[in-house]
Amino acid sequence: MAEVLVPVELDPAGTGVRKTTLEALTLARVLGEPSAVVLGAPGTAASVRNVLAEYGAAKVYVAESPDIDDFLVAPKAEVLAQLVAGKSPAAVVIPSSAEGKEIAGRLAIKTGSGFLTDVTDVTADGTATQVAFAGSTIVHSTVTVGTPIYTVRGNSITPEPAPADAVEETVAVQVSEAAKATKVVQRVVEQKSDRPELTEASIVVSGGRGVASAENFSVIEGLADSLGAAVGASRAAVDSGFYPHSFQVGQTGKTVSPQLYIAVGISGAIQHRAGMQTSKTIVAVNKDPEAPIFELADFGVVGDLNTVVPAATEQITARKG
Repeated sequence: MAEVLVPVELDPAGTGVRKTTLEALTLARVLGEPSAVVLGAPGTAASVRNVLAEYGAAKVYVAESPDIDDFLVAPKAEVLAQLVAGKSPAAVVIPSSAEGKEIAGRLAIKTGSGFLTDVTDVTADGTATQVAFAGSTIVHSTVTVGTPIYTVRGNSITPEPAPADAVEETVAVQVSEAAKATKVVQRVVEQKSDRPELTEASIVVSGGRGVASAENFSVIEGLADSLGAAVGASRAAVDSGFYPHSFQVGQTGKTVSPQLYIAVGISGAIQHRAGMQTSKTIVAVNKDPEAPIFELADFGVVGDLNTVVPAATEQITARKG
């Protein structure tokens, strides 16, 4: 079976594997035998090998060097291009993060290959599914030139364990001076709350313009905390200054696909729907019975969020106790 290269996306600390990598490994198994590629500082692979093995990596290419860790994306793309030339994989599957997309673009140019971005599914023959125009159109595409390169849209694939050997193979890192034009001089790890990561959470509670103020977002946070959920926000809410832009869900924000999505005070514009419409169960709370979000919701509550949400939080907290 032909191998499929999967660059590993690490957590900010560089010691764990992000869920996006597990999604990519799961999708890669449709195309062939996954081989994970660890690109980072010396010692990185040792901390992530077990989880890569659990999710189907038959092989782990270890490309560890300060020449990778001390610089931005270009060295990673060069090393991947060298692997593609030497191993002739059936495909390369990359998480569709900002860095992943840049790696994919650079790799496509270096290898003379076509690539498809934000793929949500793929078949054994390489036909990929993409969602276009804010979810209104489904596109099926194939790469016809070079080694197919795919970036996998976050939360579109459910990670599934498939234990494999994860045999390590060291890669000789050779990076050009041109690839080292931009050096990392400082790293600052963002302070995280106790809430789960928005794009990886199984439950998300999002607030919209209807929340009315930044102070009132405490109502959204209270419900989220009672459920062990992440907090999200619509574009209207973040543009109004109610919540930070890093929590925006939508076409120009983050894409989520949790088991449960609760939309509070969100009208349901197409821009927002594009970022959450694949959620398994959608609950909407809005005082306007004609709000478009109800067309998408599995369960809807017409009412004042300032009454409905605190009451729901109280009941959830009581039942947990």
